[in-house]
Amino acid sequence: MENNQLFIYNTLTRKKELFVPLHAPHVGMYVCGPTVYGDGHLGHARPAITFDIVFRYLTHLGYKVRYVRNITDVGHLEHDADDGEDKIAKKARLEQLEPMEVVQYYLLRYHKAMEALNVLPPSIEPHASGHIIEQIKLVEEILKNGYAYESKGSVYFDVAKYNKDYHYGVLSGRNLDDVLNTTRELDGQDEKHNPADFALWKCAQPEHIMRWPSPWSNGFPGWHCECTAMGRKYLGETFDIHGGGMDLVFPHHECEIAQAVASEGHQMVRYWMHNNMITINGQKMGKSLGNFITLDEFFTGSNKLLTQAYSPMTIRFFILQAHYRSTVDFSNEALQAAEKGLERLLEGVKNLDRITPAKATSGIEPKGLREKCYEAMNDDLNTPIVISHLFDATRMINTVIDKKATISAEDLEELKSVFHLFVFDILGLKAEAENNAAREEAYGKVVDMLLEQRMQAKANKDWATSDKIRDNLAALGFEVKDTKDGFTWKLNK
Repeated sequence: MENNQLFIYNTLTRKKELFVPLHAPHVGMYVCGPTVYGDGHLGHARPAITFDIVFRYLTHLGYKVRYVRNITDVGHLEHDADDGEDKIAKKARLEQLEPMEVVQYYLLRYHKAMEALNVLPPSIEPHASGHIIEQIKLVEEILKNGYAYESKGSVYFDVAKYNKDYHYGVLSGRNLDDVLNTTRELDGQDEKHNPADFALWKCAQPEHIMRWPSPWSNGFPGWHCECTAMGRKYLGETFDIHGGGMDLVFPHHECEIAQAVASEGHQMVRYWMHNNMITINGQKMGKSLGNFITLDEFFTGSNKLLTQAYSPMTIRFFILQAHYRSTVDFSNEALQAAEKGLERLLEGVKNLDRITPAKATSGIEPKGLREKCYEAMNDDLNTPIVISHLFDATRMINTVIDKKATISAEDLEELKSVFHLFVFDILGLKAEAENNAAREEAYGKVVDMLLEQRMQAKANKDWATSDKIRDNLAALGFEVKDTKDGFTWKLNK
């Protein structure tokens, strides 16, 4: 751990900072998970993979990481605002289901997609609906400290009052006047003292299905409360890392900071990390914009924007080829390039096992690869640079395979060790089961070709060749039958 100084870009301070955990070797990390009312898409894969890398790397460095990633199953209203219908309740109403049926269905599918992407499960996956008591307690503390008010059974955070004592906008860099000028006039606006105020608790309308008793009304928590309440419950009043997509900086994470400070008097999170967006033709990919491609559609190729299916590892590699803080623009060409790149890298790993070491290394310079990869990871988890170093090493491996260079046993072992560590353990890539259908078809064509040659041999009365082909295929487990139309075969596995 001591020789690896990890620097992380902190959105709060807008600079890279040396990562020093509060209670080493323990690290607390909270990441905003999905609102489960639809299938996961590429935009969901990005934070999952980004923070999977953080989780894997910190664990590799010897830290004991408690990774909490929440599931939002209540309180997230349309347009991420304080009006409109709950996203999950709306889906439940349209499909005539109980809201928790919607949650369960999409959560299972999300988990399946995450597993396909080789994203490790978090240590704890709390649901907002399972932590209503903690959220009510948080609201009570904020009210007691004078930074919230009750209005018609709902409770709102008093942004202007909070801004007098602390600064509202520390994370996003917005000042309150800008926020006030850009806040839309909302329905039921008269409940709030100020358009920038946000709901901590909402009084449920008669048609609202999800509701719980509280001191103020039968209702449900505001969207921002869950992360503050659950982060504190599982990671303590101050913890190391809070992550999520850049689209959550404002208002979600800004409101989280305000809630924490208003209830505890100090900030809760030390390092705020945000991954950038996935764009499609330059526009953010998202459910609300309807321009998203679900992960399942990628895996099966069943979306009109896709020219083919892409494997989960191709998707993972595509995302890791860009730094997590830069935007990634989706295109079929970029994914096809990622597919080829991944193939080349995994081929390099396979080739390591085919090399016979020589007495000495000549013609290549494999030393220093491990240090270079660590250096890139320690510089704000720069996965594209790690990948470029691994590609350089793959070229060296190919040079040895082509007998244009030699490598010593010691250097070969070091290369194997570095490749396994970075490709599999840290980047979380894995050799996928090849596309079986395509392979089977290719094998079948080869067998047919051989048997056609055998028919040709028989026609030429070349019985020796004809028998040799049949016997060799039989030795490999192929049963060949001659028929009046030609032949049939099957593989006895």
